[in-house]
Formats: sequence, structure tokens, C-alpha cells
Amino acid sequence: MPPQRIVTLTAETTEVAFAVGAGGRVVGVSGYAVRPPEARKKPRIAAFQTAHVDRILALEPDIVLGFSDLQADIAAELIRAGVNVLITNQRTLSETYEAIALIGAVVGEPERGRDLADETRAKIEAVAPPAGAARPRIYFEEWDDPLISGIAWVSELIEVAGGDDIFPELRTRQRAPDRVVESSEVIRRNPEIIIASWCGKKARLEKIAGRPGWDMVTAVGDGQLFEIKAPDVLQPGPSLVHGARLIARIFADWRADR
Repeated sequence: MPPQRIVTLTAETTEVAFAVGAGGRVVGVSGYAVRPPEARKKPRIAAFQTAHVDRILALEPDIVLGFSDLQADIAAELIRAGVNVLITNQRTLSETYEAIALIGAVVGEPERGRDLADETRAKIEAVAPPAGAARPRIYFEEWDDPLISGIAWVSELIEVAGGDDIFPELRTRQRAPDRVVESSEVIRRNPEIIIASWCGKKARLEKIAGRPGWDMVTAVGDGQLFEIKAPDVLQPGPSLVHGARLIARIFADWRADR
């Protein structure tokens, strides 16, 4: 019998569980869950790196789903309490598709999980521009203090959408502290577009433009600074389709203005 009482610790796992048809069996969700809207009616039992373990245990879950090694301590506490836990740790688009299919299988909807993974992949790949389209240089900023460049799946979305990440060598580094960049190096690499998504807070584009020396950056001079909200690009699940489309639209507008 598939799990009848499911708790999701993250927005990604919440979205997948509902999308494969298991939403009616979800009894607790992450406080960051935004998709689908009905998920927000469920009891909220976790932030990201913290969770109300007592509340989770009171829900008597058959399975708890989460994402990231940053939830290892939560997972360990739940496992010690006898709860079944699945934590995926995807960093690339390929791993994201695999995680979607895996979650679908674990909640008892393997076929719908595979279909959702394939659909997510197809929709992301569909944002690719025509062959030969101009490719802008992109700086993606995940955090502002210190400056942190984009994680692997974001860098890959940029490439799929027809841009070139100015820090491609950093995308294989899983830990955010290992993707810290110097302001002077951003200036030197001179991005033509800057996209910010500060995890957990609104990106201040005027602060980015006003950094010392950044008036020399092409993106700043041309007014090519954009925010994409974290739920659309920093949650590695089906929501990445929204992020891919937003990135592709920014690039298409940039090409149209050239």
C-alpha cells in the first residue's frame, strides 16, 4: 500500500506530491510551499533548515519527503524517531528530473512521476532559442553578502535559454560558500545581463547597480538587471519551468533591443 500520510519538508517535494496526484494524502507541508495554492491550506510544519519535529510526529506520517543535505539534521532526528524519510539532493537539471520520478514512485504514483519528470524536461528544453541566436553573458546572483553565483541547475537553465553564465566553473560546487565571487571579478567578466534571486528576501536591483565600480558593467549601463523570485528558479522541481521561461523571455527581449 502506498503511504497514506505524507509530510513534505520543502516546496519542491510539496509540488511534486500534489502534481502526481498524492496531494490528498499530504498532511503537513513546508512553510515555503506556494504551489499548488491548495497546498497552503495544509498544516505548516517546517521552514527549510528547521522543522517542528514534534508536530511532524503528531501527524503520524508514513513518509517524510525533503530536499538538500541542509536538512540532514531534521532527517536524522525523524529517523531516530522511527519515521521513514526520503531526502533528495539534486543539483543539476538531470538530477532534478530523476528526483521528480523518484518522489512519484515513493508516494505510490510511479507512472505519473515519470510523466511529470518527462514533461518538466520537455518544457524546459522548449525555451531554447533558434540556432545562431546571440548569447548574452549572464551573472546570476543567488545572494548579496557575500556575492554568491548560481547553483548548477540555474547555470544550466541559463545555457538552455541561450545565455552564457560568466561563472560556469563554479556551478559544480554544491555548497553556496564555495560559489562566493569577488565584486572585482564580476566587473572584469562584464555581464550583459544580471539576474538576481536572493533566497528568502527581495533582490534590491538598485543596490546591485550602485555597487562601487559596477557602473562600468555593461548590464548596469544598459539597465539589464532583473529579479526572478526564488520559487521560480531556486526550488529544483517542476517550478523550474517558470524560471526557464522567465529567463528565456529576458534573453529574447535583450536580443530584440540589439
